[in-house]
Amino acid sequence: MPDSSSRAAGELTVVHTSDLHLGTRGERDDLEVLRLVLTAAQHVSADALLLAGDIFDTNRIPLAVLDRVVRMLADASMHVVILPGNHDPATADSAYRKGGLGDPENVHVLGVTCNDTALLPTLELEICGKPHMDYVDMAPLLLPDRRASRHQIVMAHGHFVRSDYDLHRSWLLHETDLEATRADYVALGHWEVAQRVGSGDVQAHYSGSPYRAGTVNVVRLDGSAPAVSRLSVRREDVEDRRRE
Repeated sequence: MPDSSSRAAGELTVVHTSDLHLGTRGERDDLEVLRLVLTAAQHVSADALLLAGDIFDTNRIPLAVLDRVVRMLADASMHVVILPGNHDPATADSAYRKGGLGDPENVHVLGVTCNDTALLPTLELEICGKPHMDYVDMAPLLLPDRRASRHQIVMAHGHFVRSDYDLHRSWLLHETDLEATRADYVALGHWEVAQRVGSGDVQAHYSGSPYRAGTVNVVRLDGSAPAVSRLSVRREDVEDRRRE
C-alpha cells in the first residue's frame, strides 16, 4: 500500500466506483472490469479504492470466482473499502461471508469485517456507510455521530430523490440527509451514470457503473474542498496509459 510518508501532508487520493455486478453471465465473467478498475486506481497512486455496492450481481457467486476476486484485491497496493448493496447484501449466505473475501489485511467490508466505519489511521481517514444487510427497503444513508479523523467519507447505495416522482422507489436518499452528513465526500452507488447530485456544500457523487459510465471517480482530499474528476477505465485507454 502507498507509504503515507511519501504523500504531501494530509493529501489523499481516493478512487470511487460501484455496480460492477461481477459474476453475471457473459462479458463480466472474466473479471476484466475489476482488473481495469484496479489498474486505473494504481495509475493515480490511489490510497484507497471505494466500491459502493453491487460489486457482485448476486450472492450466489461460485467459490472459484470469489477466490479470484480475493487474490486480485489482496494484491492491490491500496486499501479497498466495500459497501454491500441491494444485489449483494451482507446476509448470512453473502458473498462477503464466504470465500475469504474479508481475510486480506487491506480489504474492509462494512457490516462484515467492521461495523459501519472503516478507520484507516495512517491515512487520517474514516469511511462510514450503512451496508445493505438484507433485501428489504431501508434508509441507506448513515449520518455519522461525529468525525473521528481528519478526512471523512460517507458511502451509500440507493436512489437520490430528485422530485416527488421518485418517492415510489426503494432505498431513497434525500438532499437534506446528504448535507447533514457534513462529510468531505459522499460516495454513491446504484445509478449507472456518473453525476453529482444535490445542490449544497457537500459533494455527493455517483460514480456510475464502469460498464455504462466507462469511468471511475478520482477524489483528491487535502483539507479543502475535494477535487473530483473522472478517469477512463475503457480497455483501450487503460492500455494506452500503461504504455506511456
